[in-house]
Amino acid sequence: MIVVKVGGGSEIDQTAFVRDLAQHDDWVLVHGGAHELNALSEKLGHPPTFVTSVSGHESRYTDRETLEMFNMVYAGKVNKNYVEMVQQAGVNAVGLTGLDGRLVEGKRKSSLKVMENGRKRVLRGDHSGTIETVNVDLLQLLIEAGYAPVLTPPAISHEGEAINVDGDRFAAKVAEALGADALLLLSDVPGLMRDLDDPTSLIDEIAYDAIDAHIETVAKGRMKKKLLGAKEALDGGVGRVMIGDARGERPVTDALNGAGTALALAREEVPCPQTPS
Repeated sequence: MIVVKVGGGSEIDQTAFVRDLAQHDDWVLVHGGAHELNALSEKLGHPPTFVTSVSGHESRYTDRETLEMFNMVYAGKVNKNYVEMVQQAGVNAVGLTGLDGRLVEGKRKSSLKVMENGRKRVLRGDHSGTIETVNVDLLQLLIEAGYAPVLTPPAISHEGEAINVDGDRFAAKVAEALGADALLLLSDVPGLMRDLDDPTSLIDEIAYDAIDAHIETVAKGRMKKKLLGAKEALDGGVGRVMIGDARGERPVTDALNGAGTALALAREEVPCPQTPS
């Protein structure tokens, strides 16, 4: 079993990605939709706001209006587009959010502590949260019945509210719950690079004990969350994590074959799922 998270960057060829994904067996897809959400937010006159936590992690400030647009894009347009493409590729897919069947549940944050102009500030009215549980019985029911789950945030709070959660950490929790052999975090970059303008600076492999140091000293922006999700997946028993490129003709196959940045607890513990020739 592999869990594949694909980002929502505008450079990703979704058709090529799905075509390659459909060549593999036993997978769950988790997708983002940030580019589409940003475009809709601008169009509706409510541009996105990004904040940086006191720990240095960037995230989207999600007020109620943004959450409603989030549902329109992620749960609506992007999710159903992926389900349609997967169906066209010959795989019977079911699209769900973390809300459905309390698939992914967590705690809504009462406030956000952020850094603004070098000073700490408390933001309220945010509809984001942290993931605590995954309804693995629902996922297994679908998988055993022959359906391919296509999943996306938001998650659901204990009180039944929709909450925005990080997509990479969402995928990590799903991979942990399923006991996945591998988690692929694919976006519009080749992996973790020391210099974002130099593809040759790609870091091929990161030892588990060095993940925190790379979060603090190398990773920028969204990559911090990817490394954090990777570490959480490994802590949860996932065999290995690949941070790779969703662009190209065979992004899933390439990542499974080692393209990108590899993370694992120990080299001898890294399983390698079979890939098609």
